Amino acid sequence: MKVLNTTAPHNLFGLEEQDYDTAKVAVLPVPYDSTSTYRVGSREGPHAIIEASRALELYSEEFDAVIADKVGIFTLEELAPDFNSPEGTINRIAKEVGLLLDDGKVPLLLGGEHTIAVGAVKAIAGKYKDFSVLHLDAHADSRDEFMSTRYCHACVMARIREMCKSAFSAGVRSIDKESAHKHEKSILYMRDMRKMTTAQIVGTILKNTKKNIYITLDLDVLDSAEFPSTGTPEPGGLRYEELRDILKGVLKERNLIGIDFNEMNPIPGMVAPEFMVSKLIYSTIGYAFLK
Repeated sequence: MKVLNTTAPHNLFGLEEQDYDTAKVAVLPVPYDSTSTYRVGSREGPHAIIEASRALELYSEEFDAVIADKVGIFTLEELAPDFNSPEGTINRIAKEVGLLLDDGKVPLLLGGEHTIAVGAVKAIAGKYKDFSVLHLDAHADSRDEFMSTRYCHACVMARIREMCKSAFSAGVRSIDKESAHKHEKSILYMRDMRKMTTAQIVGTILKNTKKNIYITLDLDVLDSAEFPSTGTPEPGGLRYEELRDILKGVLKERNLIGIDFNEMNPIPGMVAPEFMVSKLIYSTIGYAFLK
């Protein structure tokens, strides 16, 4: 018997038809938050984002198109973490992302805590020899070690810079003294961005990145008043429209080879943040592939 009324399939954007072979973007949900040190719960992020995305209107008035029809998108099953160690989880992510790259896909990871980015960049570094990492985050995440481990959310950029010498951070407004001195030339602070136009911000990012770009986007780069659903919210961040326009400007000039959206930490009863993330992801796919 055919069911007369059904809800959208449980994949990113609730797509009725998915085809891995023709998809340009492969979505990998990674529900991992084992090293979170303030508020845990980002392991629920991928599910919350996917759930909200199923209710989005997929026609984009900006593009006058259904982005999902123009850009093939395929959502994989959630990647289970390695419970032996954070490094084990990073290696597991790297292996999975490597397989996606071998198949010619652009990986889009849904976190989960920010540590997932290390695994993704490890795979990217094995595939691409000339690329940059653009890091959008309230926090510098540049400590070499934190709470007796080198593989946690506070050490993400320290590990990434070991694999990619061209890494640039923007939106930062929380940093330790050592990192501030060590990486001052590769960080655009939020205090300075407040004095700049969007075009100037985009220009600074383009000046410090190469043609091929991997973007790691910690959602706490957004202002906590507008987006409170993160593990470590920080005041004084970007507005949704500002972040969207920065991504639009950067991706107009750069070739996206991978991206992650991390640190979505759902607050029960508050669904606006996950809708915001879903729409941001959908627009970003359009900016990257419908130029």
